[in-house]
Amino acid sequence: MTIDEAATLAAGVRARGGKVVFTNGVFDLLHPGHIRYLQDARQLGDALIIGLNSDRSVGANKGPERPITPEAERAEILSALECVDGVAIFDDETPAEIIKAIQPDVLVKGADWGPDNIVGRDTVEARGGQVVRTELSPGYSTTELIEKIRSIR
Repeated sequence: MTIDEAATLAAGVRARGGKVVFTNGVFDLLHPGHIRYLQDARQLGDALIIGLNSDRSVGANKGPERPITPEAERAEILSALECVDGVAIFDDETPAEIIKAIQPDVLVKGADWGPDNIVGRDTVEARGGQVVRTELSPGYSTTELIEKIRSIR
């Protein structure tokens, strides 16, 4: 969905008295750590919207060899998950603008992000929302998966 469609979905959820949860990321090679993270995030509200980094923004943030999986395919895979209500691709270096557009009630990031480093915290807390840092499943990392695959050669 587009960012405008995600914002409309969020507004509809709130109009019905529901709570909108938002998270963002690359979700390049989907693994159990991602699934657990998204399921935990969804438990915090009535709808989960994911801001998915575009291929261009992934390359800018993670280097020219990433992403492995193109944005349309990453969006398709995430959208198929039962715990996900919407996926919108954003092209900025940070999710600040998509968070402003969606105005989530809950912003979720992994505990590997320091509380003061979470982009969008100010937007969410300014309207009375909350920022939740959730524990990550140990042993799961896209970077580690890529290294493991490379070592098989």
